[in-house]
Amino acid sequence: MKAIRYDRYGSPDVLELRDVDPPAVGDDDVLVSVKAAAVNPLDFHFMRGTPYVVRSMSGLSRPKPIGLGADLAGRVEAVGRNVTRLRPGDEVFGGRAMPEVRSAAFAEYACFHQDAMLLKKPINLTFEEAAAIPVAALSALQALRDKARVRAGQRVLVNGAGGGVGTFAVQLAKAYGAEVTGVCGTGNVEMVRSIGADHVVDYTRDDVTRAGRRYDAMIDMVGNHSLSAIRRVLAPKGVLVAVGGPVKGLWLGPFTGPLKLMALSAVVSQRLAPMLARTSSEDLELLRDFAEAGKITPVIDRTYPLKELPEAVRYLEKGHARGKVVITI
Repeated sequence: MKAIRYDRYGSPDVLELRDVDPPAVGDDDVLVSVKAAAVNPLDFHFMRGTPYVVRSMSGLSRPKPIGLGADLAGRVEAVGRNVTRLRPGDEVFGGRAMPEVRSAAFAEYACFHQDAMLLKKPINLTFEEAAAIPVAALSALQALRDKARVRAGQRVLVNGAGGGVGTFAVQLAKAYGAEVTGVCGTGNVEMVRSIGADHVVDYTRDDVTRAGRRYDAMIDMVGNHSLSAIRRVLAPKGVLVAVGGPVKGLWLGPFTGPLKLMALSAVVSQRLAPMLARTSSEDLELLRDFAEAGKITPVIDRTYPLKELPEAVRYLEKGHARGKVVITI
């Protein structure tokens, strides 16, 4: 089969399309013929081996799991004799939590244990749309529901509303009954409005932290505001949820901001809550329900064939993707 592999850390130039053996299917395994796979920041962090903390999972001097890709959608090709919940021909979507070469999504086939986060895909979505959901939508869902505890009638500010997580955060906040303000660049204003934002702020023209409005929750994918600005835009008991952020420094990178928030949260009235999404089949099932009910629709910026994954990663690394970037296989 064709699959992306890399033997050293570095730029997208280290990614190679190779002919490799398909993964073996054990008694408890599900083999998926991959039709689409989404590109995530997680991928270029593992590709580059930075921040260095990721190497505790992937190998200190060189990558040990040499496949990439967490999110996918496809069709079940074969199942082990102990598998009962899925069968050949089922259309599925899902992803993996840790790097493991046999379940890497940027390949023609991926193999999962039957207990992995792999479910039948939403019936109304294409493979490309379904592949765009897992990491980004789980991040948005858990930020809003678990960290911000958003309720109907609250005001929610989504900073980075035009990106992969942001487009889901806008739609999910509306599904929970919030009044949503999205912050994005000029080119994404109409798109963010079209997916349900009640108000849209173009950050190139206006500073949302000086507009005089206060919010019960701020879901922040950008990390471009000072603590004083964040406190100014939050209600007295409001909460900031930091999802990702700028990559600064080789050791901790995007984890630096969340660590600072944890330290500062004890001395301010507002809650400052960093988060990392966790894999959850139950949450992915909820997202499937939202998708089938029309409450969330993945926004896809660009699609690339598997052989052009290096170009897709380069594009995502620039930080201006509109929604999700997806690989078609």
